[in-house]
Amino acid sequence: MTNQSQNTSELEKRIEYDFSNKNLLNEALTHRSYLNENTDWCFPNNERMEYLGDAVIELVVSESLFKKYPEAPEGKMTVLRAALVNYQMLAKVAGEMGLEEFIFMSRGERGGSPKAKEVILANAAEALVGAVYLDGGIKAAGKFVDKFVMSRLKEVLETRSYRDAKSELQEIVQDKMKVTPSYRVLEETGPAHERQFKIGVYYGENLIAEGRGASKQEAELEAAKEALKEFK
Repeated sequence: MTNQSQNTSELEKRIEYDFSNKNLLNEALTHRSYLNENTDWCFPNNERMEYLGDAVIELVVSESLFKKYPEAPEGKMTVLRAALVNYQMLAKVAGEMGLEEFIFMSRGERGGSPKAKEVILANAAEALVGAVYLDGGIKAAGKFVDKFVMSRLKEVLETRSYRDAKSELQEIVQDKMKVTPSYRVLEETGPAHERQFKIGVYYGENLIAEGRGASKQEAELEAAKEALKEFK
C-alpha cells in the first residue's frame, strides 16, 4: 500500500469514472486505521460506504445473472453470485486496478499480513462501488460492476470456483429442508488490523454451526464447512 499523497485522479482514469463529488471518493479510500494517525483528516472511514457498495454489487450481479440465465433456478444463480462477490474475488479485482496505491491507511496496516491486506482491498472495492453509486446513480455503478466484476463470470465457470462450502451447503439445505441458510455475526474481537469474526450459520432460527476468520466471509466459509459435516 503506497503513499497517501497518491493522486486519486489516476484512479479515476483506471476505473473510467470521473467523480463530480471528490469527497465521496476520498471517503471510500479511507481505512479506519488512517484516522488514528491523522486526527485532522476531514473524511470518515469507508465502512458505511462499504456497506452500501456491498448491497449495490449484489443487486447488479443478481440482475445480470437473472437476465443472463432465464431458466436457471435460484440456487444456481445464488452460488454464481457468491463466487463473484466474495472477498477473494473483490480483492483480486481491486489488485488488478491498483486500488492499493490509493487507500489511506496507517503504517501498521501497510505492513500487515497478506490476508489482512486482501480483506482491506475487498472492502475498499465495495466502498468504491458505493461511492460511484452515490455520485452517479445505479447506471454508473452498474457499468462499473459489469466491467470489473461480472466480467469474471467466464473465469468462475471455467475454474468452478463457485463450488465452495457455502454454495454446497445452500444447495443441499434448499433441496432437503426447503430453507436457505443464513449467517449472523456472533462476535467481533481484536484491534482493527487483526479483527476476528465468529459467525453462526442458521437454518431459520436454529443455530447449526459456527466458524471463525479474519473477515466475515472467511468466517462464513468456516461455519459452512462445519455445517456440511452433518451431511458427510
